[in-house]
Amino acid sequence: MDPMTELKKLYRKSWSVLAVAALLVLSASWAWAQAPAQPPQTDNATTPTPRTPEPEQEQKGASADPGSQEQKISPKEAEELFHDVDQILQFASKDTGLPIKKEVKRRLTSRDEVVAYLEETMAEDKDAQRLRRSELVLKKFGLLPRDFDLQSFLVTLLREQVAGYYDMKTKTVNLLDWIEVEQQRPVLAHELTHALQDQSFGLEKWMKAGNTDLEEKKQPTATDIQNDEISEARQAVIEGQAMVVLVDYMLAPTGQSILASPQIANALKEGMLVGTADSVEFKNAPIFLKEELTFPYRYGLDFEAELLRSGGKEKAFAATLGNPPRTTRQIMEPKTYLAGESLEPMRLPDFQRDFKNYERFDVGAIGEFDVAILVDQYAGAEASHNLYPHWRGGYYYAARPKGDPSAPLAMLYVSRWSSPEKASAFAAIYAQSLAKRYKHVHEVTQGGRDPSDNLEKLESLTGEHTWLTEDGPVVIDVKGDGVLITESLDQPATEQLQHELFEPVTPPVR
Repeated sequence: MDPMTELKKLYRKSWSVLAVAALLVLSASWAWAQAPAQPPQTDNATTPTPRTPEPEQEQKGASADPGSQEQKISPKEAEELFHDVDQILQFASKDTGLPIKKEVKRRLTSRDEVVAYLEETMAEDKDAQRLRRSELVLKKFGLLPRDFDLQSFLVTLLREQVAGYYDMKTKTVNLLDWIEVEQQRPVLAHELTHALQDQSFGLEKWMKAGNTDLEEKKQPTATDIQNDEISEARQAVIEGQAMVVLVDYMLAPTGQSILASPQIANALKEGMLVGTADSVEFKNAPIFLKEELTFPYRYGLDFEAELLRSGGKEKAFAATLGNPPRTTRQIMEPKTYLAGESLEPMRLPDFQRDFKNYERFDVGAIGEFDVAILVDQYAGAEASHNLYPHWRGGYYYAARPKGDPSAPLAMLYVSRWSSPEKASAFAAIYAQSLAKRYKHVHEVTQGGRDPSDNLEKLESLTGEHTWLTEDGPVVIDVKGDGVLITESLDQPATEQLQHELFEPVTPPVR
């Protein structure tokens, strides 16, 4: 769902240290234990010499409590780190094939300064404001607990996971005065990759290219919906590339790379979802947030690794930045990107007419990754992996009854699947979710049909079904490869939407 794109954009600045810490912890047990303490080097300018920290060292410098006593790096260490920027930049350039066009500015900063910067960014960013408004939509889908305070979570998370970052506006890489030098070097490999991307493609403009602000669209088009995942897909590209360089930098002393050691990438991805011992807020976050926040790193890494295998360095880096994927489906299934797959646009209703008695609250795409999380949450990982590749499109529209701001949020959700069988399977899983999201759920039977009382045993759902809940009716209508769902929406509006979206289109009379 598009609101999460902005959460990931904010969180990107603070994830690198956690990712590096996870990599160090996961790899120290076996991979780096076999590496020589001083590996032979052929070129000091391009080959790093990172060391694996001892277990007790890994805990320094990244305290989850910003108010705790922190040990600062010494002036000598800071000078050494500043000097390392140029060496690591050269490594990143060689690893990606992206040229160094200018020196990257560097700055040593404190935790308080970084937290202040991130909080200011979060408070002022227009898309972040939309994220907070869309919190209710996430709760409507049951992806966040109803009493969950997303704003407080974000602030606490930023304080806990604050890390070094490359600032696209000032073209500066910010180094941290409280993180050990050894831990910052891999972070620099990651962040300096962003500097190289920026020098060749102008990241700030690149991230906005082709992205549509649906808030400004009175009647969004099918193309607008298709474009709603562009920034999420592009985020996965730039983070996936940076993660490849990070892993390659860590593996360089062993003479290996991510292509030769895929098990390292797999271990790293698993560790990202778990978090480290001091990442309390992240470890306790709802599954949905963990998955969404780590999507560009985990799936972006897989996407880039597949492009490296199939097309080499040029295809994985410069060519992909020049022709980036547009959907999470293309990120999750790189073969669809490489094949140039183009899905048929979704059929949209006349939102203004059909919701004339409602005030629009939010609208956006529900992509393949969103569906994967929905199914995972309500039916498990195996069901998710079996079903999400069959997604072929989806969107939602949320609104409130005019003059009644306290009324439950009304919602339309439409999805399309590869076959009627897969549509029926998804509809059944969505129906199962009702019992977990509402306190009172009762199916309204029609024409003497037996109710689906035991929702947990549903394996498929066809036709139209209605349930009554404390927030109003829920209608699930399955026709062919399409699934139409309305929640807390009045009957006339639901019937109009069913007619508009499911009835055959009558060609104009000539």
